Amino acid sequence: MNTSNISLRQLRIFLAVAEYQGFSRAGNIIGLTQSAMSHSISELENELGIRLFDRTTREVLLTQEGAELTGELHRLLGELETTLNNAQSRGEKRRGLVHVATSPTISAGIMPDCITKIVEKQPQINLIIHDQVQQQTLQMVLNGDVDFGVIVEPTIPSDLYTETLMEEPFCLVLPLGHPLAQMKQVHWSDLQSQELVLLDYASGSRPLIDNALIRHKVTPHVVQELGHVTTIFRILQSGIGVSIIPQLASCSLEGSNLTLRKLWPPENRRLQLARRRNRSLSPAATAVWMLIQSLCRGRSLGISL
Repeated sequence: MNTSNISLRQLRIFLAVAEYQGFSRAGNIIGLTQSAMSHSISELENELGIRLFDRTTREVLLTQEGAELTGELHRLLGELETTLNNAQSRGEKRRGLVHVATSPTISAGIMPDCITKIVEKQPQINLIIHDQVQQQTLQMVLNGDVDFGVIVEPTIPSDLYTETLMEEPFCLVLPLGHPLAQMKQVHWSDLQSQELVLLDYASGSRPLIDNALIRHKVTPHVVQELGHVTTIFRILQSGIGVSIIPQLASCSLEGSNLTLRKLWPPENRRLQLARRRNRSLSPAATAVWMLIQSLCRGRSLGISL
């Protein structure tokens, strides 16, 4: 017997005849004539070398061999349908939405390039960015509200899986006319007497900035604590204070009267991809995860200011 001569259509016709116990009734359901149904069953019987139905003028009944085949086919075709449905589902996920939560500085510094690359390389994926402070980003990832997040290390819950993307330095941002702006490289100790306008504690960067100030024996004089770097920049432009920001945030400086200076010695923050542990990503989310990894390669510590 050559099984390649048996079609899935023939098997479905056989199961229909078995269920409705007649060629006419089964044909009405499938949309075939009685003669076409009968011909298909005859071909299947010839190929298998067994009789599947006992036919009389009044009814069509399964033989023992036909009844046994019916049970097996129901199981096999059910498994086939499940397999095909799973494949379709994976395809839909590959073409579906991907939700990523990030902090404002990461959103501005990394995600525009990511969106551009997605449109170019994976146009079937619709990437949605949720611009949130660190605490809300972590909560969205833990709740499953997004596929994954891009976060600032540390303070990582144990039920998250993380991969480090890159490191970037903290920098000093200040008005062009500020005395420290005349220095090519500013030491952390030079901040001792300065008014500081800093990110608030909803930011993942603020604890790292505080720790850096402590390490360099700087007693901070914080005059403002704000949630977004764009607001910080507006305050600085008004002539109030200086600020410490992650380098990625400097992309918002263009067109302002502010400038950026290196802080010495370097203090860095580490960016990480984070998803729920023991929960796999969809193919589309995996593609975005890997694209962000690729984009961040080469954007680590040491980029000139």
